[in-house]
Amino acid sequence: MSATRIATKPNPVRRTDALPVFTWQGTDKRGKVMKGEQQAKNANALRAELRKQGIQPRVVKPKGKPLFGAAGKRITPLDIAIFSRQIATMMKSGVPIVGAMEIIANGNKNPRMTKLVNTVRADIESGSSLYEALNKHPVQFDELYRNLVRAGESAGVLETVLDTVATYKENLEALKGKIKKAMFYPAMVVAVALIVSSILLVFVVPQFEEVFKGFGADLPAFTKLIISMSDFMVAYWWLVFGAVAGTIASFIMAKKRSVAFSRFLDRMTLKVPVVGQIMHNSAIARFSRTLAVTFKAGVPLVEALETVAGATGNIVYEDAVRQIRDDVSVGYPVNVAMKQVNIFPHMVTQMTAIGEEAGALDTMLFKVAEFYEQEVNNAVDALASLLEPLIMVFLGVIVGGMVIAMYLPIFKLAAVV
Repeated sequence: MSATRIATKPNPVRRTDALPVFTWQGTDKRGKVMKGEQQAKNANALRAELRKQGIQPRVVKPKGKPLFGAAGKRITPLDIAIFSRQIATMMKSGVPIVGAMEIIANGNKNPRMTKLVNTVRADIESGSSLYEALNKHPVQFDELYRNLVRAGESAGVLETVLDTVATYKENLEALKGKIKKAMFYPAMVVAVALIVSSILLVFVVPQFEEVFKGFGADLPAFTKLIISMSDFMVAYWWLVFGAVAGTIASFIMAKKRSVAFSRFLDRMTLKVPVVGQIMHNSAIARFSRTLAVTFKAGVPLVEALETVAGATGNIVYEDAVRQIRDDVSVGYPVNVAMKQVNIFPHMVTQMTAIGEEAGALDTMLFKVAEFYEQEVNNAVDALASLLEPLIMVFLGVIVGGMVIAMYLPIFKLAAVV
């Protein structure tokens, strides 16, 4: 019997997630003012419950909905990681899984996460296993998560598996954060430079153009170029911004809907200097840690590789892992299959071979993951240091070039005078 089944309550199902939430305020026996939130059938039922607890209710009213979006913010992978850590910690402390989920739901500030946890708890109370309850929410709990929970329940080590999953998701989110940091900073600087340039072309350059008309002299070629760009922006700014927005939207849609475009983009990203190496290391770290976690949880190797393929974050590596899965399914060792795809560094295949020979594949893969995660951290820090002076030069050329173009006729006129 799984750990989830042991924690199941025999009493009838109570769908507390359907009960309304009330805010209350009252005084205790010492006259101290107290307040809080609680689910109840109605206000009178809550007043009666508060009196049983020695609290004299003064105000009991339904909880108001948030001004912007009553449903709350979306559920993020970090929310799932925190949920996994909390439930694993409480289960290790002896708290039944249903009670642990009730505590988590009541303490969560995200209404959507609260509703999700309450729904899962209600399914467990009705007799479902945790895997069966999570299987109804594939968006929040991906295939890897559900497979690990199923393996943990089958082996009777659910709390250990949940703790491992929490650590895995925390490390994965930290790695994603590093990658986003490497990409976000230069992208934002370029966007700011383009916005500032557009403002100068639309509002500032036309003012100088009016002044230049009174000079009666021929303007420098560089100044004419900037004025022509300004005239075009003033006349067709809507076309420029529409083209930029359309290009971005088309790019996003093509990446989501076209497998061929996504494969091309992932291949090109891996070939970009510096950034490509970061993406390589990131994919290897994800592959190693995900395979280590699934293998340690007792998931069969071929099934684990199928799950791992979608977790690498790059279609090139996803195809490679699926090829590895096919080779392993016909009897090849993992390290031999990894050599055949010719995408993993020699160190990774050698560490995998040592792990297979020693019967400690998960341990070796964890070490590989830690090494490449550190490589990503170092590369991102080095990239940030490298980009800072390049970004300053870029901004100086864009903005400074426009300023020079506007003042060049004035300097030329002063020289003539």
